[in-house]
Amino acid sequence: MDLGMRGRRALVIGGSSGIGLATAGLLLKEGAEVTIAGRDSGRLDAARAQLQAETGTAPATAVLDQSDPAALAAFIAGMGEVPLHALVCAAGGSRRSAFEDLTDEAWLENYEFNILGTVRAVRAFLPALRRAGDARVVLLGAVSARQPTAHQVVSNVHKAGVLALAKTLAIELAPDGIAVNSVSPGRALTPLWQNRAAQMSRDEGISEAEVLARASADIPMRRFGTAEEVAVMVAFLAAPVAAYVTGQGVAVDGGWQRAV
Repeated sequence: MDLGMRGRRALVIGGSSGIGLATAGLLLKEGAEVTIAGRDSGRLDAARAQLQAETGTAPATAVLDQSDPAALAAFIAGMGEVPLHALVCAAGGSRRSAFEDLTDEAWLENYEFNILGTVRAVRAFLPALRRAGDARVVLLGAVSARQPTAHQVVSNVHKAGVLALAKTLAIELAPDGIAVNSVSPGRALTPLWQNRAAQMSRDEGISEAEVLARASADIPMRRFGTAEEVAVMVAFLAAPVAAYVTGQGVAVDGGWQRAV
């Protein structure tokens, strides 16, 4: 399927690894003009080289912290008056901890990154999205927003906020021709889960393979997803072909979420 992305400008925040990187690759293959943004210049350079090798086209890169209003303002000033057709907010994180061990500082730090950073990014790029006339915004959430898991309370709470944010923005921005959706991965074998499995392996004295097998047991497809499998949905929602889809929280989780 041709997604209709040829010649359209897309920005993927959190595009140097995981789902963001895979999404950038798909958009490049579809002919979009892609910029990947992240906080680490070294990781961005490595991602740029990887994407060029895989797609034959190198994305633009930008060192950008979405939680820093000054950095966002500087980046937008450098853009000029060009339109932005697709904004993908794939930056995010999680903190594995029991509820009673979390301090106020831990809650606020994660909120700044997962919620307020996304709010700031969308707000900052609204003029460029409005200039496009038919723009798309895709926010990365998590299935745990609807099916909470133990020791992930910060992520559970804040990813539920991402769902509510997307739904609200979809209502408010529809008159501007901007569609807003969120994608909720289940357990996908991204760097976040690879690092978590390594830590759990050390903590529990079992192999990483055993950690992953245990975490797959309640997934109907009995395996983790891949970044590329999630990115297919993100790229679709970022494209013109998804013109009548807005305000949705789409799970890509191998059937893990049980809610109706």
